Amino acid sequence: MSAKEYVDVITYHKKDGQIKPLYIVWHNGVKYPIDRVTQITRAASYIAGGSGIRYTCYFQGQQRYLFLEEDRWFIEKKGG
Repeated sequence: MSAKEYVDVITYHKKDGQIKPLYIVWHNGVKYPIDRVTQITRAASYIAGGSGIRYTCYFQGQQRYLFLEEDRWFIEKKGG
């Protein structure tokens, strides 16, 4: 069982090249707003495998890691 959950992400692309994720859209179509992003760094996911740009995000009162891996977004599943 994979610890990755590929998701749709609604983003804002800034003129300086930064990408800011605004919403995660779950597989059932439910859209969750990202309350804030506290860190953006290149990192590996030790839980799910893979690497890319890791966004430390807070939504629904929880910290979660959202990754941009090449051209796809994934979030680490809780409990791996």
